Amino acid sequence: MTYPVATGDFSAASGTDPLYERSAVIDLDAIRHNVRRLADAASPAKVMAVVKADAYGHGAVPVARAALEAGASWLGVAHISEALALRAAGIDAPLLAWLHTTESNFAAAVAAGVDIGCSGWELDRIVAAARDQERPARIHLKVDTGLGRNGVTLGDWDRLLGEAMEYQDEGLLRVVGIFSHLSVADEPERPETDEQLALFREVLAAAEDAGVDPEVRHLANTPATLSRPDTHFDLVRVGLGIYGLSPFEGQTSAELGLHPAMTLRTVVSQCKEVPDGQGVSYGLRYRTQGTSTLALIPLGYADGVPRVATGGPVRIAGKTYPVVGRIAMDQMVVDLGDIGPAGAGLLGAEAVLFGSGDDGGPTADDWAVAAGTNNYEIVTRISPRVPRRFINDRPAGGTPSGAAHASGQATP
Repeated sequence: MTYPVATGDFSAASGTDPLYERSAVIDLDAIRHNVRRLADAASPAKVMAVVKADAYGHGAVPVARAALEAGASWLGVAHISEALALRAAGIDAPLLAWLHTTESNFAAAVAAGVDIGCSGWELDRIVAAARDQERPARIHLKVDTGLGRNGVTLGDWDRLLGEAMEYQDEGLLRVVGIFSHLSVADEPERPETDEQLALFREVLAAAEDAGVDPEVRHLANTPATLSRPDTHFDLVRVGLGIYGLSPFEGQTSAELGLHPAMTLRTVVSQCKEVPDGQGVSYGLRYRTQGTSTLALIPLGYADGVPRVATGGPVRIAGKTYPVVGRIAMDQMVVDLGDIGPAGAGLLGAEAVLFGSGDDGGPTADDWAVAAGTNNYEIVTRISPRVPRRFINDRPAGGTPSGAAHASGQATP
């Protein structure tokens, strides 16, 4: 089923659907495959599928459901508001939110059965919410073993443990988990992962001495899940891996057995033959070298394509061309070369910025190189203006639907 999109002019009578003008196509079977691949790597540890930031731009609710169907036991998000959106969609799996502010709605989290990451300062606020809801909070104590972001410092760990256990004895909370986050697991040769692992083991030993009996201890992210079984403990938190993206420089998704789930595509909106020396886009930093055909691609930085990524690849009619000139807010240009009248036949042809790469076409990694960033920023930044179209929306092994459903904006 296709639903009207929230942006653009949609008319059922006219049959015009912006989904086919431009869309991010999300293959939910790829999500399921990647979750199973990571679960195999993590076994016997369980898998938390991280669906923060609207599932890295893929659509949190459909991706969460697909991940759970494929064997994920937990879901993870950054903000409580993201967790509440999943609960509102009827998803009742174990769910952790770990990044808070003084304005975070801890009461709503407790009421919805959302597990809450606690770095120390939140503890009294969480307890107050538990009293207000007359329901014990479920918390995961987070310790900073070296990343330097949130998490209690090692020096304050014993104090936080003591306070948490006092509240647990009062029936106001349950310490469900203890966790930390790795800083350089995507660079396997660096020693800091060993150092963080050793500190995490010390933290766990102190917790055991204090009488804490957590359900889950978790440290590993996607790269550690794939390369460091000694970091798996009871649960691994996998984010970019479930979207089919490689965390390692020099190793492709295919080499890791992962399938990229997002294809960003549109259609060529204009083709025109221009003379030698024709300038292209703002600043005229590019000029044609001889008679050429320019193809206009109706995606730009308002759609999340990095403005700095001139040279990023676009696949048209089986060939890949670099973007020339500056990427604008709504559009970009590729130079098709001197193809003469053949250019007229490419009006309306599909233009793929990135996808699985199975056909030799461009990938998010290619755009990351062009933009000087990483592959998961590329997919995460695709804006809500680009409709998401979900394919393979039935569990693998179920009755094939043969159809897709769509959303005009990223699922909350």
